[in-house]
Amino acid sequence: MIIIPARLHSTRFPQKMLTDILGYPMIVRTAMMAKEVDDVCVATDSVEIKEVCEHYGILSVLTDSNHLSGTDRCAEAARKLGVSQDEIILNVQGDEPFLESKILQNLKEMMKTSCAFMGTCIKEIAYDQIQDPNLVKVVLDSKQQAMYFSRAPIPFDREKNTNALHYGHLGIYAFKNKHLQEFCTLPKSPLEEVEKLEQLRALWNQKIIQTLLVKTQSIGIDTLEDKQRAIEIFG
Repeated sequence: MIIIPARLHSTRFPQKMLTDILGYPMIVRTAMMAKEVDDVCVATDSVEIKEVCEHYGILSVLTDSNHLSGTDRCAEAARKLGVSQDEIILNVQGDEPFLESKILQNLKEMMKTSCAFMGTCIKEIAYDQIQDPNLVKVVLDSKQQAMYFSRAPIPFDREKNTNALHYGHLGIYAFKNKHLQEFCTLPKSPLEEVEKLEQLRALWNQKIIQTLLVKTQSIGIDTLEDKQRAIEIFG
């Protein structure tokens, strides 16, 4: 199952989940893409978003407005839906309407055979992108498991070797439901609080995050400028 957490309010882009993306509200277009792979549910704190989803025939559930993360929202939705403990759940951000559905399918397939606590996707990024704090970077071990995520440029390239590989993180997560529920009970880490990256909670608690290297042209829409750039490319 794919669960898409969606809050109505956004500091940088108010009501972005309902903004028009090529004729559909953004949350609807994201859900339409995800439905190519699996059953989809939107987990939201907003009656307005729920009503929009229902209008387009998309399953949705209302969740607690006090959740601090999308993962917590997904976990509550999974409980309300009665998802089995061993079912694989993909947590997909609602602001990724142009994400390729094949990426979700490949991540789901990886998790069917992985023993990792959770899985996520990464992509190669250019040297001139590593300074962007909105683009989360990740360093890996020899098994392509995540060692650390940061908004800072990691690994630090002391020799300024522009041919060095750097990886950016895509905010897609895959869990078995039992691991999703466990994640939400883990103690938060100081690193998570500093970086504002919830996946660091798993690493702090010695959980394995397996990564999947993908190629994507998608643009996550955090601002109005992101939307305009995406429309220019995909419109």
